[in-house]
Amino acid sequence: MKILEITNVDFSMRQFLFPLMQALRAEGHEVAGVCADGPLLAQMRADGLRVVCVPMSRTLSLRAQWRAWRALVRVIRAEKPDMVHAHMPISGLLARFAARWCGVPRIAYTCHGFLFNQPGSRVRRVAALVLEWLAGRVTDIYLTVSEEEARDARRLGIHRHATAIGNGRDPATFHPDPQARARLRAALDVREGQVVILAVSRLVRAKGYPELLAAMERVPDNAVLWIVGERLPSDRGADLAACFAAARARLGARLVFLGYREDVAALMAAADIFTLPSHFEGLPMSVIEAMLCGLPVVSTTIRGPREQVVAGETGLLVAPGNAAALATALGRLVQDATLRERMGAAGRARALARYTQAAVMARVTALLTGRLT
Repeated sequence: MKILEITNVDFSMRQFLFPLMQALRAEGHEVAGVCADGPLLAQMRADGLRVVCVPMSRTLSLRAQWRAWRALVRVIRAEKPDMVHAHMPISGLLARFAARWCGVPRIAYTCHGFLFNQPGSRVRRVAALVLEWLAGRVTDIYLTVSEEEARDARRLGIHRHATAIGNGRDPATFHPDPQARARLRAALDVREGQVVILAVSRLVRAKGYPELLAAMERVPDNAVLWIVGERLPSDRGADLAACFAAARARLGARLVFLGYREDVAALMAAADIFTLPSHFEGLPMSVIEAMLCGLPVVSTTIRGPREQVVAGETGLLVAPGNAAALATALGRLVQDATLRERMGAAGRARALARYTQAAVMARVTALLTGRLT
């Protein structure tokens, strides 16, 4: 079977679809990716995977989306796939409608988070729900990464057979690693007795950075925050550069920016606590990675993290946007090494049972190819 995997930008393609495309190829399918061009596609191409670039846009500009639609139609007509598998809210809508327009025999979609569940105006949320409902009418296979959003899709009539598949990472890559821990803590000048809090995400407001930076001012002074990630060119919303600069002035050496890194597994092995105080998520890969590395997780009570983190057992959950509650949760773990160890071990056991890449990829490929209904 020939399958086109379509998403918005190179970051999504590299971080989320790379393992799936490898798994489909291993089963003998012809698979190609479609997304906007970017430097993160180089590793996929080096692995022998083909990625076709089109001018996909994450904006709500009608002109930009019309350009993306026309490009998608051209690519789909040229490729003549047996299946289009679409991802992400805006690119997922365009790809599914374009696939139906071109007469693709099978159309699949994986929801990584609904726009109508995200903060925004009522008009925008209603419009997003209507568009998702319409797209559900042309979708043969409807998948979601979180169980809660699969229930939403069924309850709201978007797709009565919506199936949660989860997300997964490879325990051979993400695991406790004493050697990496010692090496990186030495390289990053972590002193004896310091506790490293790690955040890994795009540098945007929705990831909760203003609250996290404010919370760090109330966390015990022996804690240091490592921030891994960057703002993507396609990210919308306020630039946080001024917010980060002000926090750097206040926190000094307790705040370390590491930029985009490929050695996230080693950084997680070197950390003591993972935090993701987002305002909305699908089912974040970073939380799974942290759990596999044996880190306790401090996150927010939103869809996705509240499904992954068992509060009081594998980590702590706080209300989104609440810097004081976030500081209290982080401080509790900073001051209690035994609690960190216990929660980290419980989180790793949960991730191994629920979120391994091999198990998730086996289920997804079976659902896409009709071996599992």
